[in-house]
Amino acid sequence: MSVKILLWNRKGCHHCEELKAYFHEKGYQYESIDVEGKDYLRDLLEFKYGIRHVPVVEIGDEGQFKGVIEKDYEQIEKLIEDYSPIVK
Repeated sequence: MSVKILLWNRKGCHHCEELKAYFHEKGYQYESIDVEGKDYLRDLLEFKYGIRHVPVVEIGDEGQFKGVIEKDYEQIEKLIEDYSPIVK
């Protein structure tokens, strides 16, 4: 079982850029989901988490993800550690 990291983001979001830099620094692979100009993606975030803003980090596998809706590196690391092997 391997962990998948999704980063919901948009161009010009400095918090999003900080998370991207963090993932690169740690060597984590992630998939970027750009919500810029895509209201249907923001609708999906609102349905899932009750928010329309980014960044949102989702961590999981096999279609089941847990979301981190704040830039909380400790929570992100905890969720990544819950999966084995860790993606690096």
